[in-house]
Formats: sequence, C-alpha cells, structure tokens
Amino acid sequence: MKREIGVGGRPLRGRFCVLSVTPGLLSAAVALGCRQDMHDQPRYKPLAKSGFFADERSARPLVEDTVARGQLKEDALLYTGKADTDFSASFPFPVDRALLDRGQERYGIHCSPCHGLTGQGDGIVVRRGFRNKPSSFHSDRLRERPAGYFFDVITNGFGAMQDYSAQIAVRDRWAVVAYLRALQLSQNARLDDVPPAKRAELGGSSGR
Repeated sequence: MKREIGVGGRPLRGRFCVLSVTPGLLSAAVALGCRQDMHDQPRYKPLAKSGFFADERSARPLVEDTVARGQLKEDALLYTGKADTDFSASFPFPVDRALLDRGQERYGIHCSPCHGLTGQGDGIVVRRGFRNKPSSFHSDRLRERPAGYFFDVITNGFGAMQDYSAQIAVRDRWAVVAYLRALQLSQNARLDDVPPAKRAELGGSSGR
C-alpha cells in the first residue's frame, strides 16, 4: 500500500509548502533545470553501428600517424638509450649534482631492495632468500656496458628483473643510470681519477 509521507509522517495531500529563495538561487535552479543539452545530446554507445559513415562504424579509426599529446618521443636517445641501433655511452642531457641526487633517491627506492645500496647485488630481498641474485654492478662485464644499456634494462627489464617503465619516469631512469655510474666509479676509482687539486686531500700515492 502506498503512503504519501509528509512532515511528521502526516500526508501532504491538501497541504502547500512555500519556500523563500533569493533571486540568485532561483536563477541557478532555473539554469540547472534547462541546461540538459550536454546530457541529452545525440550520441553512440561504444562500438554501436552507424548509418552515417560508409563503413558503418561509429568508433572512428585514428588518423594515420596520429600521436597522443606528450607521446611524440622524437628524441630516440632519451626514450630508447640508443644512438641508431647501438646503446649509447652518452646521456641525453647534462649530468649535474641535482641529477645525481635524484638518481640516488630513486635508486634507493626502486633498485636497492635487490641490488643493495652499494650495487653488490646483496639487497634485502636477496638476503631474505631471493634465488635470482642480481649481478654486481662492479663486475668488469657491467662496468664496461654503456649508459644506454642500463636505461634499456630499467625500461624493458632483463631476466628475472621486471621492467620499471611504469614506476620510474623517463628522466628519472637516466638519473638512476647517472648515479649508478657514480656508484661504479666510487668502488673502482683510482687516485688518477681525482682532479689534481683534490688529490692532496686524499693523501696516498697514485693508484687505487
């Protein structure tokens, strides 16, 4: 049985309610009530058939060579780590202290759990039983790899390592590579690698 409920449970039949509204509020209410064109405009349901187009597809194919905003990727080195078909030893932009600091931060978050803080492949994940221990970044094989190789591995993954293209932005991947290069140098540096003006602060003789 239907019931008309009013104030205090009493029926509204025969009763009138008068509201006092300001002119501005009334105008807004009228505007909201009349502006239905964006809601009720003609439209197709996804993948619906269309009689307007010759191929009868309402979902139109993209214009050839269309590129989404921000996805042009003209700089091949920046987005692939390659110069022509080979991995590049160069970076797509200058490496400075700010980039190294950013790389250290990203490395600590995303890389150190497996690779360890010093890049020896002894991160906490490995120490807790991960069987596929990463190679040390300080091996001759990896020290001789160009910078673009490491960018490619971060982007696409390698072996048991997943890709990090979704977790680490493009420029941050290069920042990680720059920090990785500094990390490799820190563990394999020679006194000859130090600027002459700074060698006296270190003491010792030429060599490791």
